[in-house]
Amino acid sequence: MWDWIVTILFQILKLIQGFAVDWGLSIIILVVIIRLILTPLMLKSSRSTARMQVLQPKLMELQERYADDPQRQAEEMQKFYAENKFNPFGSCLPLLIQMPILFALFTLLNNLPQYFSGENFSFYGILPDLQATPSGTLSQGMDVAAPYLIALILFAVLTLIPQLYMARNQTGQQASSMRMMAVVMAVMMLWIGWNLPAGVLLYYDVSSAWQVAQQLFVTQRVIDKAKKEEEERMANAPIEVDVVRRERKQRPHKKR
Repeated sequence: MWDWIVTILFQILKLIQGFAVDWGLSIIILVVIIRLILTPLMLKSSRSTARMQVLQPKLMELQERYADDPQRQAEEMQKFYAENKFNPFGSCLPLLIQMPILFALFTLLNNLPQYFSGENFSFYGILPDLQATPSGTLSQGMDVAAPYLIALILFAVLTLIPQLYMARNQTGQQASSMRMMAVVMAVMMLWIGWNLPAGVLLYYDVSSAWQVAQQLFVTQRVIDKAKKEEEERMANAPIEVDVVRRERKQRPHKKR
């Protein structure tokens, strides 16, 4: 089902390889192109995340107030989203868009010889064979396996860093849960990457390094600015009064 995306990425990689010569460099350039295209969506997602953090206390208040009336709770939350022009799924959009691209890239990089026959897939001698896996090179000795194992470790570490950075903005039980989840994900990445081709690891390493740098120098500033703007807007918003009208009871008529 990803064939058409694979075909597009194949044509892009073929064009890049025409002037880059080295396959590892071509993969890095492909990462940069994809990340630049996705940057506006990532920034929009960051703003949405920041707004969510500011609106969270109000949402929790609504959930508690109407805990015994799920229908009214859903109506009030929908009304709250509409009044604040907020889409709760806005922060998920970049991830949803990236998923088909990632699957297509995995297919392409995992099957490079089928798309480019007779080529020597290497990265400037650092990774002599981009088709080799960390598990496959270990039997050839540590001298051969070392670069592949480093790529594997980076695969896990660069997954861990953004998650821990996000946990910094949380407190209490939520922060602890996020840190625990980050460690579990990093361990899973080691397990998944053990049998991944070096070309796939290289792509993820460069892409994750880009994400970390973007998060440190761009995303956090965008989040801080969006949070400040949203807090000011909420502070200047008119105070809502929740009026509950009492049911009028008929006065008893006096008997004549």
